[in-house]
Amino acid sequence: MGFSTDAIHVGQEPDPATGAIVVPIYQTSTFVQEELGKHKGYEYARTSNPTRAALERNLAALERGQFGFAFASGMAAINALMTLFKPGDHIVAGHNLYGGTFRLFDRVLKDSGLSFSYANTCRLEEVEKASGPNTRLLYTETPTNPVMEITDITAAARLAHKHGALLAVDNTFMSPYFQRPLELGADLVIHSTTKYLNGHSDGIGGAVILNDAELAARLKFIQNAAGAILGPFDSWLVLRGVKTLAVRMERHNSNGLAVARYLAEHPKVKKVYYPGLPSHPQHELAKNQMTGFGGMLAFETGSLENARTVLKSFRLCSLAESLGGVETLISHPATMTHAIVPPEERQRLGITDGLVRISVGIEDVEDLIADLDQALASI
Repeated sequence: MGFSTDAIHVGQEPDPATGAIVVPIYQTSTFVQEELGKHKGYEYARTSNPTRAALERNLAALERGQFGFAFASGMAAINALMTLFKPGDHIVAGHNLYGGTFRLFDRVLKDSGLSFSYANTCRLEEVEKASGPNTRLLYTETPTNPVMEITDITAAARLAHKHGALLAVDNTFMSPYFQRPLELGADLVIHSTTKYLNGHSDGIGGAVILNDAELAARLKFIQNAAGAILGPFDSWLVLRGVKTLAVRMERHNSNGLAVARYLAEHPKVKKVYYPGLPSHPQHELAKNQMTGFGGMLAFETGSLENARTVLKSFRLCSLAESLGGVETLISHPATMTHAIVPPEERQRLGITDGLVRISVGIEDVEDLIADLDQALASI
């Protein structure tokens, strides 16, 4: 079946009890057992819930994986993934991660005995240099947040496997509609379902998808033991959102490209970060491993004062954390999503005080460009 068909139907079959075409919200904490050891496949909602199970089946199918696990947030999903490793294990992580991921690695997991090195995963020679005999995982985002660097997933998987390590890819920015890392050699895929999968800015969640049965059994145990599961209502919200993922991503993509082209020609914009532009240094790689470029981009205004002026001048776009919703959201990475990253490191990564990030929504693109035009005129 095609992607859109799977998005609408896998895990979302009509309810056998009533014929309801929408998966019910099984808002229950426990399930009655007929007798000792005899139940209908469900015992306790932390361990498993029919609404969550439907979502997990659906997301696994969309990423072309065999196993999916849904968590209370994207960070809960990443934390569960990292629980697969033990004290003394070494992780090579991308040098340009979402600030919350860096915070988890640097401020929490280091104290649990894991060690981390950071490398530009776009330059695999840096990954090679950072890897050692106890390296167990290569962790990357592609594209990165917010400067949109692209990692060659196939080459990164080959390098990780050479060292006996796994490759985990955060695919939140692209969604499985535009990029499927498992098909390119990755071992694990992570999503903040809060973003494009849900798509409506009304729920928090995360997911891990994979193919390895042994790893999946361990992750299932961790999900149940630690308990950071996605509740039935939020699971239902993501299932609702996924049904329109294909059509939404097409509009995010066309709007994103139009906005990026507009900004690239604007005299007050110093630089635009968007892999769909030929000026992006990894444009050809993006075309090869992605089927679209998405709705995420960033642009440089030149200073904190310019960024502040632009951000307060928007009338249609909304200044807010998060991304991937139907509405256009703008943010200031240096003081919002990446405030935890040390200032000197932000500067090195290109996350300057003048950088503005846009999650381009699905509004009429002419209205978005008009709003950008009047906001930039305020500089």
